[in-house]
Amino acid sequence: MAQQHRDLDELLQAVSTDSGDAEKLKSLAGKNIQHFRDYLEARSQLAQHDAPSFFCPSWCTSFENSFLWIGGCRPTLAIRLVYSISGSDLEAQLAGGGRQGDDNGGGGGNLGEISASQLKSINELHMKTVRMEEKLSSRMASMQEDIADDPLALIAKRSGRVGEESESVERVMKGHTLSLARVLTEADELRLATLRELVEDILTPLQAVEFLMTMKKLHLSIHEWGKRRDSVLGKV
Repeated sequence: MAQQHRDLDELLQAVSTDSGDAEKLKSLAGKNIQHFRDYLEARSQLAQHDAPSFFCPSWCTSFENSFLWIGGCRPTLAIRLVYSISGSDLEAQLAGGGRQGDDNGGGGGNLGEISASQLKSINELHMKTVRMEEKLSSRMASMQEDIADDPLALIAKRSGRVGEESESVERVMKGHTLSLARVLTEADELRLATLRELVEDILTPLQAVEFLMTMKKLHLSIHEWGKRRDSVLGKV
């Protein structure tokens, strides 16, 4: 969370003072992508030993956990966020007498100035990402349903007492943990690939920084709102 706050401060500063410096904005966006990649690589290693903890993390609030898809946000959320910001910025722009950007997808412009070619690329990315999400969701559903056919069901039925320890149980749980870790890693790879394509290939540097800024504000705000809700409910 501390890194997220530091990144957000830098993004806010850049939008305020460096909105015309495309190279600086591009470098800052790349820095944020690298921080995300570093985080995913670190947790991929940790997930080999305790993948289940990343599917309902104790360090997140219950409100945050209600949004999780395979240990994180759905990759398509990033794309939906671009649509949302773009529409909001465009409405504000039109209300102020501005006009939408041209079709060259140049180095400037906010997300209200998404060009036709950019929108086409975003839509194609959206459809591709939805297909990949569906495949991973299907695999996850199969893993969850397999418990009925899993050795665990038979072990539970035949055990002398509830929760009886055995080497068979430990072996099955370890195998399930490794399977979860593989799915988590693939989901993280999709999250990273989607974010990179948006930030590095489709959006202009200014649009990318505006998008990353809004995404981090949303993430941090949901965390704070969740903490406040848990406090009211007496969970903390």
